[in-house]
Amino acid sequence: MSLVGIFGKNGSETPESVKAEVTGSIPPWLKGTLLRNGPGLFSVGDSEYNHWFDGMALIHSFTFVNGEVTYRSKFLRSETYKKNMKAEKIVVSEFGTMSYPDPCKNIFSRMFTHLSNVIPDFTDNNLINIIRYGQDYYTASEINYINQIDPATLDTVGRVNYRNHIAINLATAHPHYDNEGNTYNMGTAIMGFGRPKYVIFKVPADASDNGNKKPLKKVQQVCAIPFRSSLYPSYFHSFGLTENYIVFVEQPFKMDILKLATAYFRGDNWGNCLKFDEKDFTWINLINRHTGKAVSTRFYGDGFVVFHHINAYEDGDHVVFDLICYTDSNLYDLFYLKNMRLQGDDFTEANKVFCPPICKRFVLPLNVQRDSPKGINLVTLKDTTAQAVIQENGSVYCQPDTLFEGMELPGINYKFNARSYRYFYGSRVEYSPHPNKIAKVDILTRTHLLWEQDNCFPSEPVFVESPGATEEDDGVILSSVISLDPQVSPFMIVLNAKDMKEIARATIPTSVHMDLHGHFIPASV
Repeated sequence: MSLVGIFGKNGSETPESVKAEVTGSIPPWLKGTLLRNGPGLFSVGDSEYNHWFDGMALIHSFTFVNGEVTYRSKFLRSETYKKNMKAEKIVVSEFGTMSYPDPCKNIFSRMFTHLSNVIPDFTDNNLINIIRYGQDYYTASEINYINQIDPATLDTVGRVNYRNHIAINLATAHPHYDNEGNTYNMGTAIMGFGRPKYVIFKVPADASDNGNKKPLKKVQQVCAIPFRSSLYPSYFHSFGLTENYIVFVEQPFKMDILKLATAYFRGDNWGNCLKFDEKDFTWINLINRHTGKAVSTRFYGDGFVVFHHINAYEDGDHVVFDLICYTDSNLYDLFYLKNMRLQGDDFTEANKVFCPPICKRFVLPLNVQRDSPKGINLVTLKDTTAQAVIQENGSVYCQPDTLFEGMELPGINYKFNARSYRYFYGSRVEYSPHPNKIAKVDILTRTHLLWEQDNCFPSEPVFVESPGATEEDDGVILSSVISLDPQVSPFMIVLNAKDMKEIARATIPTSVHMDLHGHFIPASV
């Protein structure tokens, strides 16, 4: 069986809760719902999507109570889903699939309609993550729309347009939450909002209290960062947050605005409007999250591609941030469904272009002065080999420390977000970008532990802390697992986060589809 049988087949809904069969013992304190999101529908009628990241969103919930687990799933009832279902074919374009619903597909038809298919009107197929604003939960991707869902029933409540509340065209699906419950996120203002810029914004914790059903009405802009190049903004998927700073990596993986605006007319997809400039540097922007002002020192490093930050924190007069780097942008191409359908030697050959993700640590010194010695490493921390060397022009060239090679979809004990930490968890990837193990990395000892099962593909691991925990890794790891073996039903694995040993699994008596990201909602006490 090819990987498309696991990742690229059409999923199905389980709209009513079904009870899982539990083996082992789920801790009685584990109470709450793990919401998951990912692509789940790859064809409508006779039409098919080209890319795995195009599939229509399928929302999953795993609810834990009294040692038992129930599961349900529903397709997101986005406007995109409704239009496609009504037409019985794909009529809304996605990142890797450009759709032409017009009866005439000649150049004149495209010329007439392409103006309504440029940057301001993307799909609202939010298939990447579940995020929280105020007390409400939304499906999100990297577009101007989010869809509110009911976390108990998975029903779609309604669509929200960021542009009605803050001047951005795109936003990430990886926000940060501080100790007060405020949400920080980042977007891009490309067209129609003055000078192009990146925008950091904050949604207060009380945004949806007191009957307020529109939490984005309370959104606050924290700062704006001008593009290096107005026509080639940096693509970003996430960013870093410390107690006092925001870390934005302006990578040389760039979006071509002119190509994007004319993609529909040219018959190209939006994904092909991204290009990695291997000759360019990576700029690292450090912004004070309280004042909105950027640190004046220009930090930069060699070019790389990054999707996921792991964590960031301050250590003395340094900002430390960890992320997952690639040396090129080939990862996106490997998720075209035609490549995922390959088998045997063909699959191996196609994946030779895959460069492994490398977890790297950068350290930015905050005490850089005009008279700081040139050519000297300004990093004085003893637990890293990362370097930051001031150049003759006053800029600081940063070289990272390698923490681990071959892991994606990182997660931590979120109580340690923006704080010094020791452990992170993730999906182990080796010969291809498709994870087949769960890993725990100890940054202090530079060692790691693994959980694996033959022919199984676990989703992104999620850490849930034990009540009253005094140690960072006191808790459990949750991950839904799908197998290539037809005799092995999908299951939710529960691991002891200390030793990564299985303590329980909940076998799901229905179809479960591979997902991307999610959010654990603790049960109300």
